[in-house]
Parts: sequence; structure tokens; C-alpha cells
Amino acid sequence: MISSDVIRGYNDTLILYMLLEGESYGYEISKNIRQLTEEKYVMKETTLYSAFTRLEKNGYIESFYLDENSLGKRRTYYRITPPGLDYYREKCEEWKVTQEVVNLFIREL
Repeated sequence: MISSDVIRGYNDTLILYMLLEGESYGYEISKNIRQLTEEKYVMKETTLYSAFTRLEKNGYIESFYLDENSLGKRRTYYRITPPGLDYYREKCEEWKVTQEVVNLFIREL
């Protein structure tokens, strides 16, 4: 399992990645992150929803409701915006540089 401290600066990137293919809602995004990482990273619900708030405030995502299940609570869906796509690309480039720097200090013992 990856420590949340290690990946904290890239939670937004993970969420935006999950929205690249289309809109989704919180639980589905969280589940897909767990599955894609093979349970190596589990994003806490509080982390997920504070990221949604931050991303939406910055204009990187937008939220809306779909009433597909009339029996239960309405789900809030999210979709990436054009500025969100730009931000995702920036974070991916930043990650490449981060990897280069950290790799300078990693060696087998």
C-alpha cells in the first residue's frame, strides 16, 4: 500500500485521469482508482471530496446531477473541463521531472 503522503500532490491528477474518458461520480472514481492500482492506493473519502471541491473551485471540473435512480439519493457527477485538461497535462509533465529527480536518489542496496 502506498502512503498517502507519497502521492498527496497527485490526487488531483488521478481524479482527472479518471474523468478523461467521461463523467463519473465519487464512489465510482474511488473504486476505479483502487482497481487500477490493484489496491496499492486507496483514496480516502475525505481526500476525494476535498479534491472535488478544490478542482471545481479552480474550474478544472464541473459537477451536475443525474436522476438515474429515482429510489435513492441523487448522485453528483463530475466532468473534466478544458482548463482541467490543461492542468492534467501540466501535472503529467511535472511528474516526469519529479521521477527524474527522485530516481537520482534511489538505488538498490
